[in-house]
Amino acid sequence: MSNVENKKTQEMIGFYHQLNNKRQDTWVKLKKYTFHLSTSSRSSKGHNRLKKAVELSLTSLESIEDYTAFPSKEDFRYLWIQFEQKDYVGLTHSVAQIHYFLENGTYRRKDVDLSLSTTESKANLETDDENPNSIQGANNSRSRPYFEVLIVDDLLIDAENQLLNAMRTMRHHDDQFTYNTIVVPTFEDAIIAVLINPNIQACILRPSFPMKSKRNSGLITHVVAAIDEKLRKYVYNSKNQGSELGRLINYLRPELDLYMISDMAMETGNQDDDGYFKRVFYSENSNLDMHHSILGGIAERFDTPFFSALKKYSRKPTGIFHALPISRAKSIEKSNWIGDMLDFYGANIFLAETSTTSGGLDSLLQPKGPLKKAQEYASRAYGSRSSYFVTNGTSTANKIVVQALVQPGDIILVDRDCHKSHHYGMVLSGAHVKYLDSYPIHDLSIYGGVPLKEIKRNLLKYKKLGQLDRVKMLLLTNCTFDGVVYNVRQVMEECLAIKPDLVFLWDEAWFAFASFNPIYRTRTAMFSAASLTRRFKRTKYRKKYEAYQQQLAQVAPEEQTAWMLENKLVPNPDLARIRTYTTQSTHKTLTSLRQGSMIHIFDQDFRQKVESTFNEAYMTHTSTSPNYQILASLDIGRRQAELEGYEMVNKQLELSMTMRQSAYQSERLKKYFDVLVNKDLVPTEFRQSGVETYFNVDSGFSQMEEAWANDEFVVDPTRITVHIGKTGIDGNTFKDKYLMDKYGIQINKTSRNTILFMVNIGTSRSSIMYLLNCLYKTVNELEIRDEEMSPAERAIHQKRVTSLTKELPPLPDFSCFHGAFRPGKTLGSDEGDIRKAYFLSYDCQNYEYINLDNGELERAMQSGRELVSSTFIIPYPPGFPILVPGQVISQEILEYMKALDVTEIHGYNPELGLSVFTEQALNRLEQSTTAELVTITSIKDTTKSVRTAAKHKQKVPALK
Repeated sequence: MSNVENKKTQEMIGFYHQLNNKRQDTWVKLKKYTFHLSTSSRSSKGHNRLKKAVELSLTSLESIEDYTAFPSKEDFRYLWIQFEQKDYVGLTHSVAQIHYFLENGTYRRKDVDLSLSTTESKANLETDDENPNSIQGANNSRSRPYFEVLIVDDLLIDAENQLLNAMRTMRHHDDQFTYNTIVVPTFEDAIIAVLINPNIQACILRPSFPMKSKRNSGLITHVVAAIDEKLRKYVYNSKNQGSELGRLINYLRPELDLYMISDMAMETGNQDDDGYFKRVFYSENSNLDMHHSILGGIAERFDTPFFSALKKYSRKPTGIFHALPISRAKSIEKSNWIGDMLDFYGANIFLAETSTTSGGLDSLLQPKGPLKKAQEYASRAYGSRSSYFVTNGTSTANKIVVQALVQPGDIILVDRDCHKSHHYGMVLSGAHVKYLDSYPIHDLSIYGGVPLKEIKRNLLKYKKLGQLDRVKMLLLTNCTFDGVVYNVRQVMEECLAIKPDLVFLWDEAWFAFASFNPIYRTRTAMFSAASLTRRFKRTKYRKKYEAYQQQLAQVAPEEQTAWMLENKLVPNPDLARIRTYTTQSTHKTLTSLRQGSMIHIFDQDFRQKVESTFNEAYMTHTSTSPNYQILASLDIGRRQAELEGYEMVNKQLELSMTMRQSAYQSERLKKYFDVLVNKDLVPTEFRQSGVETYFNVDSGFSQMEEAWANDEFVVDPTRITVHIGKTGIDGNTFKDKYLMDKYGIQINKTSRNTILFMVNIGTSRSSIMYLLNCLYKTVNELEIRDEEMSPAERAIHQKRVTSLTKELPPLPDFSCFHGAFRPGKTLGSDEGDIRKAYFLSYDCQNYEYINLDNGELERAMQSGRELVSSTFIIPYPPGFPILVPGQVISQEILEYMKALDVTEIHGYNPELGLSVFTEQALNRLEQSTTAELVTITSIKDTTKSVRTAAKHKQKVPALK
């Protein structure tokens, strides 16, 4: 691609990322330009400038509106005719109408006729809106849901109009949904349409069509190449273009319903070997069949089995003779004191409150009806093989998965700065924990992710020790609180080359939304698991593995470990088993009531190895009285994710880009605030693409796809980390004093010198503007503060700034477990039995407190005593454990704790000091551990002797 073409492509990609905002803004500008043009004198100097502005705006909008149902191509032709005939008054009215209809969503509720005057149209619409019972009323909750159907067919204008009219006449007022149709002629146009038009919910494809679009070819080239270059080339060269286009659309937007119109038998054309198409229509099929199929496909995704069952139950007359007096608001209606509860919440929440599993409802612990079906729908939406609802948060989901898969003594590799629920899960399961260190960002007091080389090094070490069979699971956080995202597929692929049956648990508590965007999705666990499953079955991959084995065989045995650390590993497709689990906080990033979470499973061995233990773990941690409102919200939240998740996540991304761009380009904001970019959160060695930031002034946001396709770690741009060290105010104080107390802005993540803003699907454009306005007001306040400082105050302030920008304590690595808690120390491994340490502290005689402030702890360390923490020590911020039970306190950890200026440290009592195990308790434990090892060794030796004796029919030796 030439430099000119590349620049054009980058401009288009920047446009794509902020398409919704630019579309809205351009219609506003066009409305203003046409109004001024219609009222200006044609002889005035500004008249020609206004004509040029209108022409440019129409041209810009036409490149988008060609792929939307409203305004239609016919509408746009009408605008051009008015412009070319210099009917500027009529053009002004038409543009005002379209803008009004787009802003109010009118086109979703009724067909729009631009021939009506603006006044007549508004009057008619307002009349409809005033009727709450109108099926097309303005109340979106009562109007029929609207969507658009994409038809890919190279038709002449007359034929296209006939097709659109035919599809329109099939609509009926009794239909559950209503839709409009878009026709595009080429492969590239189809891809652009599904990417930029979130209203598209179904696609009808012909077997063949032209490939190249007459417009925006740079956009499709870059977008598809960024997702999968090989796939793009394959589609272009395919003889079955319709089938391959369906494959690609399924890759980009798997939620869409795909249909094929064919003149040849499927078995002849081999067009649907992967089942991407819901139905294939032939020339003899009527359009009515197609119409009903389209509506039926939408109905499948619209269906909410459990939410619908709960609504139906709430309308039944019942008598309550079981638990739950609040059911149907009986205990509230009769009350003289708590009637305001009913006033506040409304009646429906109590009508739907029940503890029964009968009457069309279902049991969460043994679902067989609507709840089972709702979970199957969730599995479809997230691409898992099975999914489970959890009503008490991802903390519980994490413990369920760990308990289901891990037995006491199994080794788990886990990132140390993961959520605390994982650490407690290790305690409950009895796992032997090998903590992995994430790369630190010392200047920000933030950890990133665990480098793949670090994971491979530990797996290879256990393999060398002959202990790899004990390594059961790799547990990582994707994405982290600060937005650092793994290359999930590469991590799993290379780890499976060392241990083919390794289980992966990806904590995606903050990443549930990622399944509904084509760029984000590629770094989710479920997508990666499905992708690897397909990849391992391909003949091409088997050849790749054979070539890898030949390459590895040429490396000297003593050098193989070093070689494997530096090179990409390829697993044996005959041995590798995909065993992947994901926990997601649906309530954090999608629509659900608080504590609504899900577990998604893609485990090839689940049925024969895990299902029974998973069910036991699920029942262990799940209430027998789950909150039905949470379950219903998970069900209906899934509907939203499938039908409009793509649109909402795109808007989320657009808004985050808008805020970032404003902050990057504002010199006033940069005086105190620095919005961090890729290079600030991901070191150079993990950015193979070389991309330092997704944004630059010349090309806009044009490099995100490149980074997400190639880098070991990337940053989610919707996580906006702001460095505030130059303010002289620590993160926690800034959050409380400047954001929450003054402006009501809520955030829940800070470090010593950063604050984190998270843009989600509920964030609005006005919210972004409000936040930026508040930051500008804060800048004004800080400038006044600095102007009024005395020399002494300025010196104190500068000292604070220095401490927050240059003198931050380095983040400590994990030290080690004390020998008493290292069951594998005789073999040379260093995992820890955290459960043993945790419960040892239940006896107060086993621990003591040592003061952190008076030098007592330093003196004890200098005397040679090995101090071992008896509890979790978690400073907040940053919120990760710097000490766990059984961990040796190192000098680096001590210095870090002393340098912390936070007041909230979980597990630490400043009045008593730091809780450590007594030397006597550790000595007793080491002696008992030694005795246990002797017993285990004796049993192993005896078992070996028994087997040998049985083989040679000798006398069995006595057990020592």
